[in-house]
Order: sequence, then structure tokens, then C-alpha cells
Amino acid sequence: MKNNLLKLLINNKAVNASYRIEASGDDEETVYLYDAIGGWYGIEAQQFVKDLNAITASTIHLRINSPGGDVFEARAMATAIKAHPAKIIAHVDGLAASAATYIAVSCDEVEIAKGGFFMIHNGWTLAMGDKGELTKVADLLAKIDVTITTDYLDKITNVLKEAGADSGQVTAWMDDETWFTAEEAVEHGFADRLFEGEEKTQNSWDVSAYDKAPAALLSPAPANEVEYDREHLERRVKMLNVIG
Repeated sequence: MKNNLLKLLINNKAVNASYRIEASGDDEETVYLYDAIGGWYGIEAQQFVKDLNAITASTIHLRINSPGGDVFEARAMATAIKAHPAKIIAHVDGLAASAATYIAVSCDEVEIAKGGFFMIHNGWTLAMGDKGELTKVADLLAKIDVTITTDYLDKITNVLKEAGADSGQVTAWMDDETWFTAEEAVEHGFADRLFEGEEKTQNSWDVSAYDKAPAALLSPAPANEVEYDREHLERRVKMLNVIG
């Protein structure tokens, strides 16, 4: 069975990721989410939410360059963003893929750099268990997809109406794993504006786990490290199966 989320996280473990918070001016803070989302090789929701809730500035700049990750971790992060009293502005500095996109649209404003990409698709997660447990996870993912669609619609409904489209368009985009350029993200309402500074053309993430990643973003993973870690994780799964 293919597990693209596991592949995504493993393939990006060697990337020089960065998650940090910096003061950026009077009553402003900047959060750098330059990381995958999830507990193995990315930022955990528990840490992100704790750090976010500790910020008392009235304006928070959330700078995003992320290949995505676990749907449930991202849902918790997005919920914390919506609940925070500060004005939170998302800046897609390079890539907002998968789970990172609904973190972005949960913010009050979204800005995307020229050369950036914004990708939406149906939710992924990691699961283990018998057919009954996996069926429950599949049913839950279907419900999560509905909430993600709602998040997108909250952001882009007016643009869809102007284009003569409806919520079915968002579902189709998600089903089809749709990659938007920065200009297309603005055109369809996912981002409010382009950042007019230097164009972002470098991608440090390995996005080969996705089925339709643009050729311009594809780069080889560090094969030796990935193979070693995959074997290690497979041994862990076999051990858990024996214990279970």
C-alpha cells in the first residue's frame, strides 16, 4: 500500500527546515513555518499552538514555505490561528502545499511571492490497524475534506461567484491535486495579493510524493538516507503489528 505522506516526510527529513519566531517591529512578531507539518520530521501542532498562544503582539506575520504534512496536525494549527486575537498575515514565500494551504487561508490575509506555488488536494494522514480501524480513518478523512473545502470557500466564495462557479469547483480541484502558480492563486482568490519583491525560484523541498508536482519543483531526494530511514520505519511497523 502506498503511503505518500510517509514518503513526503521521509524524503524531506534532510532538508534544512526552519521553524522559529522573531520580533519584527513595534507590536509585531514573525513566525517562520519553513517546515513540514507533523511529528516525525516536521513541526508538531502542540508546539506551534503553544508558541502562537504565547504571542501578545497585535500583528503576526506567518511566513510559509512548506510541502505540507499531516492533516490533523494542520487542522489544530489552523484552528489556533483563527482563535488568536491578533491580525495574522500569511506570506507564502515559496511553497504552500497540501496542509500548509489551509493554514494559510485560516489567516486574515494571504500574500504570495512571485514564483511561489499553492497546491490543494484531498487530506492525507498516517494510519495503522485492521480494516475496521482503517475504514473509520477513511470516513474521518472524508469529513476532514469537507472542513477543508469549507475553509477554502470562506476565502474564495466571492471569486467563485464572479466566475460563475460553485463549491463543486473546489472539490474538483482537490480531487485533481491542483497546483496554482502565484498568479493563479491570486486569480482564484486563495491569495489576496502578490508580493512584488524578488521572485522565488528555488525549491528545497522534495515534492515527488505528489502525483502532479510541476517539473520545475521536482528534485531528487538524498537516496541513501531515505532508503535507510524507510527500512527503519518498516521494521518499527512490523514490530508494532506483532505487539498488536
